[in-house]
Amino acid sequence: MIRALSAGVCALVLAACGGENPPQTVTLHDDNPVNLSDWGLVTVANGALELGDGVTPYDLNTPLFTDYAHKLRTVWMPEGASAQYREGDVLDFPVGTVITKTFYYPRGTAPGRVAKAPETASERAGNGLKLDQVRLIETRLLIRDEDGWRALPYVWNAEQSEATLQRGGAVKRLTLEDGDQPRDFAYIVPDANQCKGCHATNNTTREIRPIGPKPRNLNKTYAYAEGAQNQIAKLVEAGYLIGAPAAETAPALPVWDDESAPVTARARAYLDVNCAHCHNPAGPADTSGLHLNVEAEEGAHLGVCKPPIAAGRGSGGHTYGVTPGAPDESILLFRMRSDAPDIMMPELGRSLIHEEGADLIKAWIAWMDGACRS
Repeated sequence: MIRALSAGVCALVLAACGGENPPQTVTLHDDNPVNLSDWGLVTVANGALELGDGVTPYDLNTPLFTDYAHKLRTVWMPEGASAQYREGDVLDFPVGTVITKTFYYPRGTAPGRVAKAPETASERAGNGLKLDQVRLIETRLLIRDEDGWRALPYVWNAEQSEATLQRGGAVKRLTLEDGDQPRDFAYIVPDANQCKGCHATNNTTREIRPIGPKPRNLNKTYAYAEGAQNQIAKLVEAGYLIGAPAAETAPALPVWDDESAPVTARARAYLDVNCAHCHNPAGPADTSGLHLNVEAEEGAHLGVCKPPIAAGRGSGGHTYGVTPGAPDESILLFRMRSDAPDIMMPELGRSLIHEEGADLIKAWIAWMDGACRS
C-alpha cells in the first residue's frame, strides 16, 4: 500500500513556495522503493537537490564525524502529526515520520576528488543543495512504522541524478583534498545491519531509533531560506513539535569546535555524539564499563584511571582509558588516532582519522589534574 501525504499549507513548506515548480509531494511507502525519488523527500531538479513539500531541514550543535562529509538533515511528518518534546532524549516522533540524512562533499578539482572544507552558504540552493558545488554520496532514511523504525541506505549515481537502495551497503573510492595533502580513502556506506548496529542504542531491546535529534542538540539557530530561526521554535511553528519550552530555557549541547566554550564541555559533547550511542549504561558497549554519554559522572565510568575490560591491540600498551594530564598515554586517544579496523574507535562510520576531534580530546585530557594509582 502506498499513501500520498502532503503537509498541505505553504506556511509549513521550507523549500521555496514561489516559482514555476511547486515542491514535490511526499509519498510514504510501506515497502522499500528502489529509487529515492519515489519518496519525494529529496529530489534532483533545476540543478539542485530540492526538498519535498513539508520537508524541514535541521542541523545539530555537535554532529557525528563521518570522514569530513557534510550532511543535509531533514524531517517530515504526516499532516496533523507532531513529535512530543522530551528533555533528555530524542524527540518522540509520531508514526509516519521520515528522517533523512544526505552525505555530500564540496567538489574537488577533478572527478573522484572531494574537498575538506567547512560548510558554506554557497552550497545551498534554498533549503537544498547546488549540484554544481557538491558531490552527493548517499542518503539514509529512518522511517517510523507502527512497529518501530526502519533504516534504508540509498547511494547516489555518478550522474548525480538518482539514488538507489543498497541494502548491502557500498564502497566509494574518493580522494580528499586537504591543502597540499590529498588522501585516498574508502568511503563506506553502511549496510542495513550496520545501520542497526549504531541505531540500536539499547543492547537489551535492540530497537532502532534516531540518535541525533535530541533537544540539547537541536537547540540552535538555522539559516533557513526564509530567514534564520531557532530550530525548536521552527518545528513548533510548523506543527512538527509539541510540549517544547521556549528555546532560551531549553538545554543546548556545546558546539565541539567553538573555543569560546570550556574544553571539558566541548569534549563531553563530542564524546556524547560520536561514542555514546554504544558507550552508555544500556548500550552495545555496556560491558566495557565506559560511559561516554554527556550525563555520565566524571570518574572511572568516563575512563579516568580505568583499566580496559578487554582491549587487545586496542590498548596500545597503555594502562588506562584516560590518564589525567597524559593524553599520549591514554587508550581513548590512541584508539581515536588509529584507522586500523581492530583498533580504531568508533568501529563504524569512518575510514579517516578525525584530526581536529582527536586534538580536542587531547587538550581535554592534558587539562585534567590528578594521577592514577599504580
